[in-house]
Amino acid sequence: MADPVVAIESLCYGGAGFGRVDGKACFVPFTAPGDRARIRVVKEKRSFVEAELVELVEPSPLRIAPNCAVFGQCGGCDWQFLPYREQLQQKGAIFADTLARIGKVPRDKVLPVAASPADYGYRSRVQVKVASRAGRLQLGFFRTGSHDVVDFGAGCPLAQPPLNRMSAEFRALLPTLPQLEWIHQVDLSIGDDGQGIAIVHSRGGGNALVERLARDRARLPSVAGVFVSAGRKGELERAFGIDALTYRVPAEITPGSRDLELRFGRGGFSQVNYRQNLELIRTACAWAELTGQERVLDLYCGNGNLSLPLALNAAQVLGIEGYGPSIADAVANAEHNGIVNATFQVSDAAQAVRRLVKRKERFDLVVLDPPRGGAEAAAELAGLAPQKIIYVSCDPATLARDLASLCNNGYQVTRSQPVDMFPQTYHLESVTELVRI
Repeated sequence: MADPVVAIESLCYGGAGFGRVDGKACFVPFTAPGDRARIRVVKEKRSFVEAELVELVEPSPLRIAPNCAVFGQCGGCDWQFLPYREQLQQKGAIFADTLARIGKVPRDKVLPVAASPADYGYRSRVQVKVASRAGRLQLGFFRTGSHDVVDFGAGCPLAQPPLNRMSAEFRALLPTLPQLEWIHQVDLSIGDDGQGIAIVHSRGGGNALVERLARDRARLPSVAGVFVSAGRKGELERAFGIDALTYRVPAEITPGSRDLELRFGRGGFSQVNYRQNLELIRTACAWAELTGQERVLDLYCGNGNLSLPLALNAAQVLGIEGYGPSIADAVANAEHNGIVNATFQVSDAAQAVRRLVKRKERFDLVVLDPPRGGAEAAAELAGLAPQKIIYVSCDPATLARDLASLCNNGYQVTRSQPVDMFPQTYHLESVTELVRI
Protein backbone atom coordinates (compact mmCIF):
# COMPACT_ATOMS: atom_id res chain seq x y z
CA MET A 1 0.00 0.00 0.00
CA ALA A 2 1.34 3.42 -0.97
CA ASP A 3 2.02 5.96 1.74
CA PRO A 4 -1.15 8.07 2.10
CA VAL A 5 -1.36 11.85 1.74
CA VAL A 6 -3.10 13.71 4.55
CA ALA A 7 -4.31 17.30 4.86
CA ILE A 8 -3.18 18.80 8.18
CA GLU A 9 -6.01 20.76 9.79
CA SER A 10 -4.57 21.96 13.11
CA LEU A 11 -1.98 21.30 15.79
CA CYS A 12 -2.43 19.24 18.97
CA TYR A 13 -1.08 19.24 22.51
CA GLY A 14 2.14 17.26 22.16
CA GLY A 15 3.12 19.24 19.06
CA ALA A 16 1.90 16.99 16.25
CA GLY A 17 -0.22 18.08 13.32
CA PHE A 18 -3.77 16.67 13.09
CA GLY A 19 -5.50 15.26 10.02
CA ARG A 20 -7.60 12.25 9.03
CA VAL A 21 -6.75 9.00 7.24
CA ASP A 22 -9.65 6.70 6.26
CA GLY A 23 -11.83 8.46 8.83
CA LYS A 24 -9.34 8.01 11.67
CA ALA A 25 -7.63 10.83 13.53
CA CYS A 26 -4.00 11.03 12.43
CA PHE A 27 -1.16 12.72 14.31
CA VAL A 28 2.01 13.72 12.42
CA PRO A 29 4.93 15.53 14.12
CA PHE A 30 6.62 18.45 12.31
CA THR A 31 3.60 19.26 10.17
CA ALA A 32 1.74 22.58 9.98
CA PRO A 33 -1.91 23.54 9.41
CA GLY A 34 -2.39 23.74 5.65
CA ASP A 35 0.26 21.10 4.80
CA ARG A 36 -0.57 18.27 2.42
CA ALA A 37 1.84 15.63 3.67
CA ARG A 38 2.77 12.15 2.53
CA ILE A 39 3.03 10.10 5.71
CA ARG A 40 4.04 6.66 6.93
CA VAL A 41 1.91 5.11 9.68
CA VAL A 42 4.08 3.99 12.62
CA LYS A 43 1.35 3.08 15.12
CA GLU A 44 -2.29 2.21 14.54
CA LYS A 45 -5.02 2.09 17.19
CA ARG A 46 -8.74 1.56 16.91
CA SER A 47 -9.61 5.26 16.72
CA PHE A 48 -6.38 6.97 15.65
CA VAL A 49 -3.02 6.52 13.98
CA GLU A 50 0.41 8.02 14.62
CA ALA A 51 2.57 8.69 11.58
CA GLU A 52 5.86 10.20 10.49
CA LEU A 53 6.35 12.77 7.77
CA VAL A 54 7.77 11.31 4.54
CA GLU A 55 7.32 14.23 2.14
CA LEU A 56 5.64 17.61 2.00
CA VAL A 57 3.50 17.28 -1.12
CA GLU A 58 2.21 20.82 -0.70
CA PRO A 59 3.72 22.95 2.08
CA SER A 60 1.45 25.20 4.11
CA PRO A 61 1.63 28.92 3.24
CA LEU A 62 2.16 29.46 6.97
CA ARG A 63 5.59 27.79 6.93
CA ILE A 64 8.77 29.75 7.62
CA ALA A 65 12.42 28.64 7.76
CA PRO A 66 13.44 27.21 11.16
CA ASN A 67 16.00 29.21 13.10
CA CYS A 68 18.10 26.19 14.14
CA ALA A 69 20.23 23.94 11.93
CA VAL A 70 19.27 20.80 13.90
CA PHE A 71 15.54 21.53 14.21
CA GLY A 72 13.61 18.34 13.50
CA GLN A 73 16.46 16.16 14.78
CA CYS A 74 16.83 17.64 18.27
CA GLY A 75 13.85 16.96 20.51
CA GLY A 76 13.87 20.38 22.15
CA CYS A 77 11.51 22.27 19.81
CA ASP A 78 8.29 21.49 17.96
CA TRP A 79 7.15 24.51 15.97
CA GLN A 80 10.07 26.56 14.64
CA PHE A 81 8.53 26.29 11.17
CA LEU A 82 5.59 28.50 12.27
CA PRO A 83 5.48 32.28 12.81
CA TYR A 84 5.20 33.10 16.49
CA ARG A 85 1.76 34.68 16.08
CA GLU A 86 0.45 31.39 14.64
CA GLN A 87 2.03 29.44 17.50
CA LEU A 88 0.10 31.61 19.97
CA GLN A 89 -3.18 31.07 18.13
CA GLN A 90 -2.67 27.31 18.06
CA LYS A 91 -1.70 27.18 21.74
CA GLY A 92 -4.75 29.20 22.70
CA ALA A 93 -7.08 26.94 20.72
CA ILE A 94 -5.53 23.76 22.18
CA PHE A 95 -5.73 25.16 25.72
CA ALA A 96 -9.34 26.29 25.44
CA ASP A 97 -10.36 22.99 23.81
CA THR A 98 -8.67 20.94 26.56
CA LEU A 99 -10.35 22.92 29.36
CA ALA A 100 -13.74 22.67 27.63
CA ARG A 101 -13.48 18.97 26.80
CA ILE A 102 -12.07 17.66 30.09
CA GLY A 103 -12.91 20.39 32.60
CA LYS A 104 -16.20 21.61 31.08
CA VAL A 105 -14.85 25.16 31.32
CA PRO A 106 -16.76 27.56 29.01
CA ARG A 107 -14.50 28.83 26.24
CA ASP A 108 -15.36 32.45 26.99
CA LYS A 109 -13.59 32.11 30.35
CA VAL A 110 -10.23 31.58 28.57
CA LEU A 111 -8.30 34.77 27.78
CA PRO A 112 -5.92 35.21 24.82
CA VAL A 113 -2.44 33.76 25.36
CA ALA A 114 0.02 36.18 26.96
CA ALA A 115 2.90 36.28 24.46
CA SER A 116 6.52 36.00 25.52
CA PRO A 117 8.43 39.26 24.93
CA ALA A 118 11.17 37.14 23.31
CA ASP A 119 10.41 34.08 21.19
CA TYR A 120 14.10 33.09 21.02
CA GLY A 121 16.92 33.56 23.53
CA TYR A 122 14.55 33.36 26.50
CA ARG A 123 15.62 30.23 28.42
CA SER A 124 17.51 30.80 31.68
CA ARG A 125 18.38 27.13 32.19
CA VAL A 126 19.10 24.08 30.04
CA GLN A 127 20.12 20.46 30.61
CA VAL A 128 22.90 19.78 28.13
CA LYS A 129 23.43 16.10 27.28
CA VAL A 130 27.00 14.85 26.85
CA ALA A 131 28.15 11.91 24.72
CA SER A 132 31.13 10.80 22.69
CA ARG A 133 30.78 9.47 19.13
CA ALA A 134 33.78 8.12 17.24
CA GLY A 135 36.04 9.93 19.67
CA ARG A 136 34.25 13.24 19.13
CA LEU A 137 32.46 15.06 21.95
CA GLN A 138 28.74 15.67 21.43
CA LEU A 139 26.97 18.46 23.37
CA GLY A 140 23.28 19.06 22.83
CA PHE A 141 19.89 17.49 23.44
CA PHE A 142 18.36 14.07 22.82
CA ARG A 143 17.03 13.22 19.39
CA THR A 144 13.24 12.96 19.37
CA GLY A 145 12.16 9.65 20.90
CA SER A 146 15.68 8.42 21.65
CA HIS A 147 18.73 8.87 23.88
CA ASP A 148 21.01 9.80 20.97
CA VAL A 149 22.59 13.20 21.52
CA VAL A 150 22.16 15.73 18.70
CA ASP A 151 25.03 18.22 18.85
CA PHE A 152 23.80 21.83 18.83
CA GLY A 153 27.10 23.32 17.69
CA ALA A 154 27.45 26.94 18.78
CA GLY A 155 24.50 26.59 21.14
CA CYS A 156 20.72 26.54 21.38
CA PRO A 157 18.78 29.49 19.86
CA LEU A 158 16.25 29.25 22.71
CA ALA A 159 18.92 29.75 25.39
CA GLN A 160 20.02 33.14 26.67
CA PRO A 161 23.50 34.05 25.35
CA PRO A 162 25.30 33.50 28.71
CA LEU A 163 24.14 29.86 28.69
CA ASN A 164 25.62 29.32 25.25
CA ARG A 165 28.89 30.91 26.38
CA MET A 166 28.96 28.54 29.37
CA SER A 167 28.26 25.60 27.04
CA ALA A 168 31.12 26.61 24.73
CA GLU A 169 33.52 26.76 27.68
CA PHE A 170 32.49 23.28 28.81
CA ARG A 171 32.89 22.00 25.23
CA ALA A 172 36.54 23.04 25.36
CA LEU A 173 37.13 21.77 28.91
CA LEU A 174 35.30 18.41 29.02
CA PRO A 175 37.70 16.42 26.80
CA THR A 176 40.52 17.18 29.26
CA LEU A 177 38.66 15.90 32.34
CA PRO A 178 39.18 12.44 33.91
CA GLN A 179 36.69 9.69 32.97
CA LEU A 180 34.91 11.79 30.34
CA GLU A 181 32.85 8.71 29.42
CA TRP A 182 31.18 8.90 32.85
CA ILE A 183 29.95 12.48 32.34
CA HIS A 184 26.49 12.42 30.78
CA GLN A 185 24.88 15.80 31.50
CA VAL A 186 25.71 19.39 32.45
CA ASP A 187 22.90 21.53 33.89
CA LEU A 188 23.36 25.24 33.19
CA SER A 189 21.37 28.00 34.91
CA ILE A 190 21.65 31.78 35.13
CA GLY A 191 20.09 34.44 37.32
CA ASP A 192 18.54 37.51 35.76
CA ASP A 193 21.86 39.28 36.37
CA GLY A 194 23.62 36.80 34.04
CA GLN A 195 25.57 34.93 36.73
CA GLY A 196 25.68 31.21 36.04
CA ILE A 197 25.86 27.91 37.92
CA ALA A 198 26.71 24.53 36.37
CA ILE A 199 26.02 21.05 37.74
CA VAL A 200 28.14 18.31 36.14
CA HIS A 201 26.49 14.88 36.31
CA SER A 202 28.83 11.87 36.30
CA ARG A 203 28.34 8.15 36.92
CA GLY A 204 31.38 8.12 39.21
CA GLY A 205 34.75 9.64 40.06
CA GLY A 206 33.24 12.51 42.00
CA ASN A 207 36.25 13.52 44.11
CA ALA A 208 38.69 13.57 41.20
CA LEU A 209 36.21 15.54 39.09
CA VAL A 210 35.60 18.10 41.84
CA GLU A 211 39.34 18.63 42.29
CA ARG A 212 39.94 18.97 38.55
CA LEU A 213 37.10 21.46 38.02
CA ALA A 214 38.35 23.52 40.95
CA ARG A 215 41.84 23.55 39.45
CA ASP A 216 40.53 24.53 36.00
CA ARG A 217 38.26 27.33 37.24
CA ALA A 218 40.00 29.86 34.98
CA ARG A 219 38.83 27.90 31.91
CA LEU A 220 35.18 28.60 32.82
CA PRO A 221 35.11 32.41 33.02
CA SER A 222 31.35 32.63 32.39
CA VAL A 223 30.52 30.19 35.21
CA ALA A 224 30.25 31.63 38.74
CA GLY A 225 29.72 28.30 40.49
CA VAL A 226 30.23 24.60 39.64
CA PHE A 227 28.92 21.52 41.42
CA VAL A 228 29.31 17.80 40.75
CA SER A 229 26.62 15.13 41.10
CA ALA A 230 28.33 11.73 41.00
CA GLY A 231 27.13 8.19 41.61
CA ARG A 232 23.68 6.99 42.55
CA LYS A 233 22.96 9.29 45.48
CA GLY A 234 23.25 12.38 43.32
CA GLU A 235 24.41 14.59 46.20
CA LEU A 236 25.98 17.84 45.04
CA GLU A 237 29.63 18.59 45.84
CA ARG A 238 30.93 22.09 45.29
CA ALA A 239 33.93 22.50 42.99
CA PHE A 240 33.99 26.29 43.27
CA GLY A 241 31.97 29.48 43.45
CA ILE A 242 28.48 30.61 44.35
CA ASP A 243 25.69 28.23 45.37
CA ALA A 244 22.59 30.28 44.51
CA LEU A 245 21.20 32.51 41.76
CA THR A 246 18.85 35.47 42.08
CA TYR A 247 16.12 37.24 40.16
CA ARG A 248 14.24 40.45 40.80
CA VAL A 249 10.47 40.94 41.18
CA PRO A 250 10.01 44.67 40.52
CA ALA A 251 7.59 46.81 42.53
CA GLU A 252 5.50 47.65 39.48
CA ILE A 253 4.38 44.02 39.20
CA THR A 254 1.54 44.73 41.65
CA PRO A 255 0.23 48.07 43.05
CA GLY A 256 1.35 48.90 46.57
CA SER A 257 4.27 46.49 46.32
CA ARG A 258 8.04 46.95 46.48
CA ASP A 259 11.07 45.40 44.83
CA LEU A 260 11.94 41.86 45.88
CA GLU A 261 15.11 39.89 45.22
CA LEU A 262 14.57 36.13 45.32
CA ARG A 263 17.22 33.42 45.33
CA PHE A 264 17.12 29.75 44.44
CA GLY A 265 19.89 27.33 45.29
CA ARG A 266 21.82 25.05 42.92
CA GLY A 267 19.54 22.23 41.88
CA GLY A 268 16.45 24.18 42.95
CA PHE A 269 13.49 24.89 40.66
CA SER A 270 13.01 28.15 38.81
CA GLN A 271 10.90 29.07 35.80
CA VAL A 272 12.90 28.99 32.55
CA ASN A 273 11.59 32.33 31.24
CA TYR A 274 12.14 35.14 33.76
CA ARG A 275 10.03 37.74 31.98
CA GLN A 276 7.08 35.39 31.70
CA ASN A 277 7.52 34.32 35.32
CA LEU A 278 6.83 37.96 36.16
CA GLU A 279 3.63 37.68 34.12
CA LEU A 280 2.56 34.70 36.27
CA ILE A 281 3.29 36.66 39.44
CA ARG A 282 1.56 39.79 38.15
CA THR A 283 -1.59 37.86 37.19
CA ALA A 284 -1.75 35.89 40.45
CA CYS A 285 -1.31 39.04 42.56
CA ALA A 286 -3.83 41.07 40.54
CA TRP A 287 -6.47 38.32 40.68
CA ALA A 288 -5.88 37.70 44.40
CA GLU A 289 -7.24 41.23 45.12
CA LEU A 290 -5.72 41.16 48.59
CA THR A 291 -6.63 43.91 51.08
CA GLY A 292 -4.15 43.12 53.85
CA GLN A 293 -6.67 41.11 55.87
CA GLU A 294 -6.44 37.70 54.17
CA ARG A 295 -4.91 34.40 55.22
CA VAL A 296 -3.25 32.74 52.20
CA LEU A 297 -2.10 29.15 51.60
CA ASP A 298 0.49 28.60 48.86
CA LEU A 299 0.89 24.93 47.92
CA TYR A 300 3.99 23.75 46.01
CA CYS A 301 5.47 27.13 46.94
CA GLY A 302 9.07 26.45 45.88
CA ASN A 303 11.37 29.31 46.87
CA GLY A 304 8.46 31.65 47.62
CA ASN A 305 8.08 32.79 44.00
CA LEU A 306 4.37 33.54 44.54
CA SER A 307 4.17 33.44 48.36
CA LEU A 308 6.40 36.45 48.98
CA PRO A 309 4.88 38.88 46.43
CA LEU A 310 1.45 37.89 47.81
CA ALA A 311 2.62 38.38 51.39
CA LEU A 312 3.21 42.09 50.74
CA ASN A 313 -0.57 42.60 50.64
CA ALA A 314 -1.82 39.77 52.89
CA ALA A 315 -2.20 39.33 56.64
CA GLN A 316 -0.52 35.92 56.69
CA VAL A 317 0.90 33.45 54.14
CA LEU A 318 1.69 29.78 54.73
CA GLY A 319 3.87 28.13 52.06
CA ILE A 320 4.05 24.34 51.68
CA GLU A 321 6.69 22.54 49.57
CA GLY A 322 8.00 18.98 49.59
CA TYR A 323 11.58 19.81 48.53
CA GLY A 324 13.54 20.88 51.61
CA PRO A 325 16.22 22.99 49.88
CA SER A 326 13.51 25.12 48.22
CA ILE A 327 11.92 25.77 51.62
CA ALA A 328 15.35 26.83 52.90
CA ASP A 329 15.47 29.28 49.98
CA ALA A 330 11.95 30.54 50.78
CA VAL A 331 12.85 31.17 54.43
CA ALA A 332 16.06 32.97 53.38
CA ASN A 333 14.12 35.00 50.82
CA ALA A 334 11.57 36.13 53.42
CA GLU A 335 14.35 37.20 55.78
CA HIS A 336 16.38 38.91 53.04
CA ASN A 337 13.35 40.94 51.93
CA GLY A 338 12.15 41.78 55.46
CA ILE A 339 8.90 39.81 55.11
CA VAL A 340 7.72 38.62 58.54
CA ASN A 341 4.16 37.44 57.76
CA ALA A 342 5.16 34.40 55.65
CA THR A 343 5.99 31.01 57.14
CA PHE A 344 7.10 27.89 55.29
CA GLN A 345 6.88 24.14 55.92
CA VAL A 346 8.46 21.11 54.27
CA SER A 347 5.59 18.71 53.56
CA ASP A 348 3.88 16.74 50.85
CA ALA A 349 1.17 19.11 49.63
CA ALA A 350 -1.67 16.56 49.65
CA GLN A 351 -0.81 15.43 53.18
CA ALA A 352 -0.60 19.05 54.30
CA VAL A 353 -4.07 19.80 52.91
CA ARG A 354 -5.56 16.80 54.71
CA ARG A 355 -3.83 17.80 57.93
CA LEU A 356 -5.11 21.37 57.68
CA VAL A 357 -8.65 20.21 56.90
CA LYS A 358 -8.58 17.86 59.89
CA ARG A 359 -7.55 20.79 62.12
CA LYS A 360 -10.44 22.83 60.64
CA GLU A 361 -8.04 25.51 59.39
CA ARG A 362 -9.51 28.18 57.10
CA PHE A 363 -7.91 30.29 54.36
CA ASP A 364 -9.31 33.17 52.32
CA LEU A 365 -7.13 32.30 49.31
CA VAL A 366 -5.41 29.10 48.20
CA VAL A 367 -2.72 29.35 45.53
CA LEU A 368 -1.19 26.23 44.01
CA ASP A 369 1.49 25.61 41.40
CA PRO A 370 1.83 21.81 41.20
CA PRO A 371 4.17 19.78 38.97
CA ARG A 372 3.01 18.35 35.64
CA GLY A 373 1.00 15.57 37.30
CA GLY A 374 -1.36 18.08 38.91
CA ALA A 375 -2.68 18.38 42.45
CA GLU A 376 -3.38 15.09 44.22
CA ALA A 377 -5.71 16.67 46.79
CA ALA A 378 -7.51 19.15 44.50
CA ALA A 379 -11.02 18.07 45.57
CA GLU A 380 -10.09 18.38 49.25
CA LEU A 381 -9.20 22.07 48.98
CA ALA A 382 -12.90 22.81 49.48
CA GLY A 383 -12.47 21.65 53.08
CA LEU A 384 -10.33 24.75 53.73
CA ALA A 385 -13.25 26.95 52.60
CA PRO A 386 -11.25 29.49 50.57
CA GLN A 387 -13.37 32.10 48.85
CA LYS A 388 -10.92 32.04 45.94
CA ILE A 389 -8.44 29.54 44.45
CA ILE A 390 -5.69 30.53 42.00
CA TYR A 391 -4.26 27.53 40.15
CA VAL A 392 -0.97 27.92 38.25
CA SER A 393 -0.37 25.00 35.88
CA CYS A 394 2.16 23.77 33.32
CA ASP A 395 -0.09 20.99 31.94
CA PRO A 396 -3.53 21.74 30.42
CA ALA A 397 -4.82 18.14 30.73
CA THR A 398 -4.13 17.71 34.46
CA LEU A 399 -5.32 21.28 35.07
CA ALA A 400 -8.62 20.50 33.31
CA ARG A 401 -9.00 17.31 35.37
CA ASP A 402 -8.42 19.19 38.63
CA LEU A 403 -10.73 22.04 37.61
CA ALA A 404 -13.52 19.52 36.99
CA SER A 405 -12.91 18.13 40.48
CA LEU A 406 -13.01 21.57 42.08
CA CYS A 407 -16.15 22.52 40.16
CA ASN A 408 -17.82 19.39 41.53
CA ASN A 409 -16.94 20.60 45.04
CA GLY A 410 -18.48 24.04 45.13
CA TYR A 411 -16.28 26.21 42.88
CA GLN A 412 -16.57 27.74 39.44
CA VAL A 413 -13.94 28.96 36.99
CA THR A 414 -14.19 32.71 36.46
CA ARG A 415 -11.19 33.24 34.15
CA SER A 416 -8.06 31.50 32.87
CA GLN A 417 -4.95 33.16 31.47
CA PRO A 418 -2.63 31.01 29.32
CA VAL A 419 0.96 32.31 29.47
CA ASP A 420 3.49 31.31 26.82
CA MET A 421 6.54 30.41 28.87
CA PHE A 422 8.01 28.19 26.12
CA PRO A 423 7.96 29.65 22.55
CA GLN A 424 8.80 27.24 19.70
CA THR A 425 7.33 24.34 21.73
CA TYR A 426 3.80 23.14 22.47
CA HIS A 427 4.23 23.68 26.24
CA LEU A 428 2.19 26.32 28.02
CA GLU A 429 1.78 27.76 31.53
CA SER A 430 -1.49 29.18 32.79
CA VAL A 431 -3.17 30.95 35.71
CA THR A 432 -6.80 30.04 36.48
CA GLU A 433 -9.11 31.68 39.00
CA LEU A 434 -11.94 29.84 40.75
CA VAL A 435 -14.43 31.31 43.25
CA ARG A 436 -16.69 29.57 45.72
CA ILE A 437 -20.31 29.39 44.59
